[in-house]
Amino acid sequence: MSSETHVTHPVLGRFAESRVNVAKEQAKRRREQVNHLRTRLEVHLAANPGYDLVKLRASGSTAKHTAISRRRGEGSDADVAAYLRCVDPEIDEAKLLDWLCERCQEVYGKTKVADDFVISQHAVGITLRSSGLKIDVAPVLYSGEADDKGFLVTRQGQRVLTSVTLHLRFIRDRRKLAGPGYTELVRLLKAWIREAKSRDPHLRCKSFLLELVVAHLWDTGWHGAGLQVDDYPIAFEQVLAYITTTGLRTPITFGDFSTTDEITTTNDPIQIWDPVNPENNIASSYTEADRKRLVETTASALDSVSWAATAPTQGAAYDAWRELFGPSFPGE
Repeated sequence: MSSETHVTHPVLGRFAESRVNVAKEQAKRRREQVNHLRTRLEVHLAANPGYDLVKLRASGSTAKHTAISRRRGEGSDADVAAYLRCVDPEIDEAKLLDWLCERCQEVYGKTKVADDFVISQHAVGITLRSSGLKIDVAPVLYSGEADDKGFLVTRQGQRVLTSVTLHLRFIRDRRKLAGPGYTELVRLLKAWIREAKSRDPHLRCKSFLLELVVAHLWDTGWHGAGLQVDDYPIAFEQVLAYITTTGLRTPITFGDFSTTDEITTTNDPIQIWDPVNPENNIASSYTEADRKRLVETTASALDSVSWAATAPTQGAAYDAWRELFGPSFPGE
C-alpha cells in the first residue's frame, strides 16, 4: 500500500500548521517586540555620532515568510537590517558590530544584562528574557545604491555585498508563481534539518542553503519533473534525492541579478552562490567533512521517506516520517 493513503500532502500540511509554522499570537508578539526596538533604535542612533541611520528594514525568514516556530536556545525570531551611513572618517569600520552592540545596550539600559547581547558574524543578537524572543540586528553600510544594496561588515572587518530588497524579491517572485506551497515546503525542510541537528550537533546546514536548493529545483526541476510544491511528500523526496544524488558537488547559481560570468571560481566543497552577490558562496566555510555529513544525513532521510511510500500501515509510515520530524509527527 502506498503512502498516498498514509502520509499525504494534507497530512504534512496539517503537521506544518500545528507544529512548524509560527502561531498567529507568536507572530503578533514578534512584530510588537521588533517595532518597539525599531522605534527606540531610530531615536537613539540619531543622537549618537559615528553613523547616521538611513532606514531599518525587516529581513530574514520572517520577512520571507519562511520562519518556523522557535525552540528556546535556537536562532533569531526576527531579523532587522539597520542601513547606516558613516559620517565620521576617523571611525574604525571593522568595529561596526561593536559600535552597534553598544548602541543596542544603551537602548535597553539597565533592563537587560550584557549576556543578552551577542555579536555573531554579521549581526548583534538581542535576547528578550521575558518572552524568550531573540532579534538579530545586522548593520548594513549604505551609500544610496539602488535596490538597497549595501555592505555587511563581518566580525573580521570584511565587507559583504547584500540587499534586503533583492533577497525578498528573489523568493517573492518564485512564491508568486508557485503558490503558498513553495514557502511551506521550505518551512518543512527547515523543521527537518532542525530535528537532524538536535540529534547530531556537528551537522551543518544553514536555512539559507535549503532556501537556495529549493529555488534551484523550482527553476530547473529534477529528473525532468518540476518541483511538486503542491504535493509535499513528493517535493520533499525530490529535494532529498537532489542533495543525495549530486552530493552538493555541483555549483548552484542564479541569474536573477547577475550573470554566470560574474561568479567567482573557488575550490570550496559546496558552492551555492548568493543570488544578490556573485562573489559570495554562502557555503564557503563548509569543509569536505561538513559536506559528507550533510549528504549522509540527507540520504538517511531519503531512505525513510522512500520506505514510508511503501509502508503497509499508517503506523509504519508515520514512524518513518518521525525519523525526519521527531516524535511530535503527525501533530494531530
